[in-house]
Formats: sequence, C-alpha cells, structure tokens
Amino acid sequence: MRVQRWTGTSRAFTGATIAIAALLGTVPLLFEADVVQRLTNLLILVLLAAMWNALAGYGGLLSVGQQAFIGIGAYGTVFFAGLGVSPYPAMLLATLVAGVISVPISLFALRLRAAQFAIGMWVIAEVISILVRLDQNLGAGTGISLIQLNQYAPNFRQAYTFWLALGFTVIFLSALFFLLRSPLGVSLQAIRDDEDAARSLGVHVAARKRLLFVLAGFGCGAAGVLIGANTLFIEPGSIFSVQWSAYMIFMVLVGGLGTFEGPILGAILLFGIQTTFTQGGPWYLVGLGATAALFALALPRGIWGTIEERLGLRLLPVGYRVVEMKSEERTV
Repeated sequence: MRVQRWTGTSRAFTGATIAIAALLGTVPLLFEADVVQRLTNLLILVLLAAMWNALAGYGGLLSVGQQAFIGIGAYGTVFFAGLGVSPYPAMLLATLVAGVISVPISLFALRLRAAQFAIGMWVIAEVISILVRLDQNLGAGTGISLIQLNQYAPNFRQAYTFWLALGFTVIFLSALFFLLRSPLGVSLQAIRDDEDAARSLGVHVAARKRLLFVLAGFGCGAAGVLIGANTLFIEPGSIFSVQWSAYMIFMVLVGGLGTFEGPILGAILLFGIQTTFTQGGPWYLVGLGATAALFALALPRGIWGTIEERLGLRLLPVGYRVVEMKSEERTV
C-alpha cells in the first residue's frame, strides 16, 4: 500500500484551473461592463461559499452570522475612503480590519457550541449592525454611497473591481488549498471527521478552529469590500442581512460540505439561479430554501460529495488516498 496525493486527473485539472484563472484576467478587456459586473458577483459568491465551507466543513462551526464581517468590510471601506484614503487601498485596509476584528470575536464565539455558536454569531452581526445605524458619518440606517469611486470612469471602475475580486478569490482559495495540503490540514480534516477523536490524539482543536475562524473573517471581509465596490451603495439592512448566510449555507450544502470543489460548484449553481429567477420575489427565496432542504434529505453530501463518494473522483489533491501498489512498483 502507498499514500497517493496526485493523480493524472488532479494534475490536469490543477493546470486547467490555473489557466482558467489567467484567462479570467482578460474578461474586462473583452466584455461589456454589465458582463464584468455579473462575473464579479460570481467571484463574490465563490469566495463566500469557500469561507463558510472552511468554517463548517473543516471546523464544524455552523455560523449564521458571517454577515458581520461582510458588513465590516463594506463599511470599513467607506470609513477609510472618508478619511481621504484612495478607494482601492481603502478596500485592502478594510479587509485587514475585518480579519483583525475576527480575532477578539473568536475569543468569545468559540466558547459557544453547536446552535449556541450559530445564534451567537447572528447576535454579534446584529450588534455591529446597530452600532453602524447609530453612526451618522456612516449614513446611519439610511445607507451611504461609496462616492469616492466616481473618480474612475465606469468601465475602468468595474474592471478594477473585477481584478480585485479575482485576486481575492485566488488568494483565499490558494490559502485554503495549501492549508489543507499541509500537516495542519490533516488535523483540520480530523476535526471535521470526529472532533473528540482528534482531541484525544493531541490535536489542538481550539487553535485550529480559531485559525479557520480568522481566515473566514478575512475572506468574508474581502467579500464585503467587493459587494460595496460592485453596488456603490450599502445600507445596514442589506449588508448585515442574514440572507448572506442563507446563500452561503445553500451553496455549501448543495455543492458538498467538506469538499474543496463542492462550494465552487454550489456558487455557480446559485449564480445561475439568481441570473434566471431573481424576478420571482419571495418565491425565489422559498425555492432556494426548498432546494437546500431537498438536497439535505436526498443528497446529504451534496452534488460533488456524492460524485466523490460514488466515483472516487478528486479533481484537486487536497487529501490523502491509500492505494494498492502495482506489482512492478513493489519490485522497485
């Protein structure tokens, strides 16, 4: 027996993924601003799905309050831009602030378990939302525009925002990829499979969960920055809405909880649904909820999780596989 990480399929798909990321960089040069904005939305969804999956799929942290960091990123951009910082550097600062704030929040939130953690995160998001509503400089409850972006022509603004979204997505997905391939990643997957067993083997569960929590804080803060830049207007009722958590849960459950490829697939599916059925009003949200419930019952491992389980197909080498050596390998 031997441990296998790379296969012919994973090598080909990894190379194709790098090529696709490079080709995506040319999108603003080839397409109209409306197409670029839609693809920016897709990248935001991919980023959100990957970050929620990092929490729930590998740390067992089922959060319904990640909109707290989305809002911090969006309003952080407005705050720094209001101080005279150029808009795009302000976005980087806001992302950094969201990640830094996640550290003290984790000291409280990670003391909670299961449903307590989920509710606690939602309460934290609501508290931050209330604080924003009390600040007149941030538009209070009526919202505020990121008017500083008006210094750029619309086509250039949309291109810069897309490239920033692509950069954030590549950075955070790569960070998660290399984290899962490291020795640290083995302990994270052990926590995912059986937290108590992992703890009994000496895994520092709390420290590993804090790492995932802070990574997700950075990632969701980056998504909030991009949402503000893509829409140019934010208000507490929407940016701190629990609907963002509902989207994340939908994408991960449908795509495949605890898989690397599944959340990306779920994000593409949600993007297609949003593009096609957003005119359905409340029934659109009802449909999303019903679809998520159906998948939870019929395909509890999601689309990609089921494919991986039944076919043994892995497109990216983020785990280990024990295979039997061929006879010629045993004689070498």
